[in-house]
Amino acid sequence: MNAPSPYISKNRPIRRLDESAQNRIAAGEVVERPASAVKELAENSLDAGARRIEIAIADGGRTLIRVADDGHGIPEAELALALERHATSKTDGADLLDIRSFGFRGEALPSIGAVSRLVLTSRTEAADAAWTLRCDAGRLGAPAPAALARGTVVEARDLFHATPARLKFLRTDRAETQAVADMVRRLAMAAPEVGFVLRDLSEGGAKASPEGRVLFRADPEPGEPRHARRLRLARVMGREFTDNALEIEAEREGLRLSGLAGLPTYSRGAAVAQFLFVNGRPVRDKLLTGALRAAYMDVLHSGRHPAAALYLECDPQLVDVNVHPAKTEVRFREPGVARGLLVSALRHALAEGGHRASSTVGEAALGAFRPEAGPPAAPRLTGWGPRMDRPSVAELRRAYDFQAPGEAAPAPDGTPPAQPGLSEDPMAWRAARSEPEPVETEAEDLPLGLARAQLHENYIVAQTRDGMVIVDQHAAHERLVYERLKRQAAEAGVRRQALLIPEIVELPADDAERLLAAAGPLAELGLVIEPFGPGALAVRETPAELGTPDAAALLRDVADELAEEGETAAVRARLDAVLSRMACHGSVRSGRRMGAAEMNALLREMEATPMSGQCNHGRPTYVTLTLAQIEKLFGRR
Repeated sequence: MNAPSPYISKNRPIRRLDESAQNRIAAGEVVERPASAVKELAENSLDAGARRIEIAIADGGRTLIRVADDGHGIPEAELALALERHATSKTDGADLLDIRSFGFRGEALPSIGAVSRLVLTSRTEAADAAWTLRCDAGRLGAPAPAALARGTVVEARDLFHATPARLKFLRTDRAETQAVADMVRRLAMAAPEVGFVLRDLSEGGAKASPEGRVLFRADPEPGEPRHARRLRLARVMGREFTDNALEIEAEREGLRLSGLAGLPTYSRGAAVAQFLFVNGRPVRDKLLTGALRAAYMDVLHSGRHPAAALYLECDPQLVDVNVHPAKTEVRFREPGVARGLLVSALRHALAEGGHRASSTVGEAALGAFRPEAGPPAAPRLTGWGPRMDRPSVAELRRAYDFQAPGEAAPAPDGTPPAQPGLSEDPMAWRAARSEPEPVETEAEDLPLGLARAQLHENYIVAQTRDGMVIVDQHAAHERLVYERLKRQAAEAGVRRQALLIPEIVELPADDAERLLAAAGPLAELGLVIEPFGPGALAVRETPAELGTPDAAALLRDVADELAEEGETAAVRARLDAVLSRMACHGSVRSGRRMGAAEMNALLREMEATPMSGQCNHGRPTYVTLTLAQIEKLFGRR
């Protein structure tokens, strides 16, 4: 006979748990770790109208959490009531969807008091003195007079001493301290008009200063709300973020979105710089983070994550903040509207950003310019002659692709000069023109300047009014071709060109089946294929923008992209990914020599093309170096 399971109750009668057990169970839902307690207490301070909040912790919050504010305080008669479950001043319970405060469930203080030794001290502006109340593992003492100016101080010592099993699940003091600091930063970003101070009173921090080590400080930001928010974001996320972010401002069906979103070239290796707020409440919502990821899908390679601080405001009736005890998740009445607003607003801002790239790219480039032992290798300049002695003026003109306005650069072998533009190349871009180039002074005032040279048959060097620009010709043109293909696909389908003789491509059976299954959408993208026996396909038409690509390589790349995206990816996402792969086959290759007219045509089209600051994989297409940076590099500053 099998032994009874130890997890099955032995006909025990149903009974009501005592109040202490109820509070400890509730505490397990609300207070997961010290950072949870800090969040609840700081949000209470914000709801109390505080303009300065000081937080102190010790040993990651295990032995001490103290939150002091200058809010309106708690009257003596309500101190004991504040430590009872489901007692709150923030709602009368009639409409739990009309929530306009951080806290409203009435669980925070009693939950913290159930698992710690808590001391609550408070004084209202009208009171003659402050009063304090102690709570040890849920057992209340009697109110007593105390010394305190207007506001409230909540001190929780020995967190989880009443539930010691919970202590085993906490991480190291350093990790818990970091979690508290992250939580305080999020709250500071939500309320830029409020000052925050976080101190570490652990033994090491107390030795450095009687007041402990300051982990974070943010004084109240001045100015109107938008300006104050930008200042606070610069303080919390760094000036690099605000300098390399796009302003977001959009509204749809009662939802308003604002904030800052980083440029694609200011991306991170993990989603650690994504901050989302709903009605001023920091949240971690899968719907919103998914929308953020979808908005950047076209400009960031997998493995890179955008940086953003986005604030969504709406009528409280349109969002339910009561779906999780810790109130970190929300549920929208119309989730599709919220997601669509975020995706469209971000994509519009990215498109409006044009060719702009992150300034941090130039700073990173300066780090690569370090002196190395031995003589530097001579750069391979386009048209450089075989002689290593002093070149002639003509050789210098060819080396740097100099030419007079409207004049085509002569070839190194003396052949007649080609006409400006890329008319001789089937992969030419439309910006190549026959009219004369702008005079140098005018071109240097343009964002990407005037082309001066081509290095290693891949990098274009352009001069601007206050510095220089280095462009990766292959990456830049790949983006231009991609944007052109997307535009054509959205308008009337990608233009196709029929092959005189269809090209037969042999592929693995699964790749062939995958391509045939997508034959309809691929035809809309300009790639027409047909079955040609087992494991073989006939390519009859290719996108006109690609010129005469290697059909076999193109098909293999498209098959790989379809396999990577998978069937679960949205149709538009899969098609854009395929177009991105196709664009690579139609772009100017590394190692191709370009004349001055071609290079300048590429620069002008980059300036006119949205999102040309990064290639299809999210890497920068150009680097900008200012004169100040160059002078610093050579010790002139």
